[in-house]
Amino acid sequence: MTPGGGSGPMKDCEYSQISTHSSSSPMESPHKKKKSVPKRKWEVFPGRNKFFCNGRIMMARQTGVFYLTLVLILVTSGLFFAFDCPYLSEKITPAIPAIGGILFFFVMGTLLRTSFSDPGVLPRATPDEAADLERQIDIANGCSSGGYRPPPRTKEVIINGQTVKLKYCFTCKIFRPPRASHCSLCDNCVERFDHHCPWVGNCVGKRNYRFFYMFILSLSFLTVFIFAFVITHVILRSQQTGFLNALKDSPASVLEAVVCFFSVWSIVGLSGFHTYLISSNQTTNEDIKGSWSNKRGKENYNPYSYGNIFTNCCAALCGPLSPSLIDRRGFIQPDTPQLAGPSNGITMYGATQSQSNMAAATPLLQSEPSITSEELPLPGKTSLSGPCATLTLGQPTPPSSMPNLTSDSGLTDIIPLKEEHEGHQFLTPEEAPSPPGMLPSGSPMAHSRTMHVLSLASQDSLHEDSVRGLVKLSSV
Repeated sequence: MTPGGGSGPMKDCEYSQISTHSSSSPMESPHKKKKSVPKRKWEVFPGRNKFFCNGRIMMARQTGVFYLTLVLILVTSGLFFAFDCPYLSEKITPAIPAIGGILFFFVMGTLLRTSFSDPGVLPRATPDEAADLERQIDIANGCSSGGYRPPPRTKEVIINGQTVKLKYCFTCKIFRPPRASHCSLCDNCVERFDHHCPWVGNCVGKRNYRFFYMFILSLSFLTVFIFAFVITHVILRSQQTGFLNALKDSPASVLEAVVCFFSVWSIVGLSGFHTYLISSNQTTNEDIKGSWSNKRGKENYNPYSYGNIFTNCCAALCGPLSPSLIDRRGFIQPDTPQLAGPSNGITMYGATQSQSNMAAATPLLQSEPSITSEELPLPGKTSLSGPCATLTLGQPTPPSSMPNLTSDSGLTDIIPLKEEHEGHQFLTPEEAPSPPGMLPSGSPMAHSRTMHVLSLASQDSLHEDSVRGLVKLSSV
């Protein structure tokens, strides 16, 4: 072979490199769809809450009084630091503005923590859970209502020897846990519900009660602190220039004294009331309703009390903080795939609808290779064409007795070459019996996509091999 003569055929046999970037994958649809941005749970939250910062901040719908609380604290503290602290630090001690600053930042931190956090909202039941709960209620009551009156929707549990009734919430479709209640303003069931406080713009429950208590307690100290040192400032100035001149020199001190005077009574009183509730391990809701008594001898004694003031305070203020149950920043999960129906009379086992769609979009999972007479380059030789064959998802596998036709070596072992049998006379393919494991040509399964179709030359070779075996057996 000359170098010049070999260049032509080599060019015909060259393989073109497949580009992995220009062509689209068989799994991709021809029409590209826009990716839908998944929604977060706070965007479809069923309650009446408002969310900020992508669901990180959760508040009630009515927040006007909360802004009033912020203005009162910021304005009063700002006037105190601007007009009173310079004079007091010079005449008395520089520790006064330092202590006032610590109290101010602690008050603001606990206020924002109470207002922006989840108070312990209980998630509502899904439609399936609500339907299952309705069936349980009907079974528990024996379906004796007959449509005239609704069945009783209460459950009884025993806590520390005391019977506690669990009420059914018709809005959330759940039985409320002990000490939980439904807030009509936020339209949520809150775990260990204390009350809805408009001053903080949120419900007060299990997850933010400790921060609420520290807020009102620190606010009491800050109010008393500002009021006391404002009066001290006015007295020191009045000793130098007179009382009226002192009021004229610092009019901001007058405003601070008035605000603190009318605020300190309610704030200090509220702090004392919640100190009593914490020491007895009660909530405001339970105390107003008169649910429990602090005396163990009575029938309605408090089952949640530890019997010790110090232990009750530690349980309310120092116990572990329970996680949020609503997962407000989580993504909405799509529906779970369901089993597809039967196809062509064959039941699909273990294949979901998404898998069948994937099989329909993938050519390798649809087409099966076949051996035809046009694809045989030489007589007596067999070859495979097309990609590797795999079974369609969900369809039954062929029986183990069927020969494996996926490799050239297996075919050469089963299908003998024609050159080896020249000069022999055999029966025609119609007269010879079918070999074991092969289906007759008229069977409906012969046209299944999961079966391999043999060419006429291959069928003749199989029939010749089977007849030769029958002859040998008859001679024995």
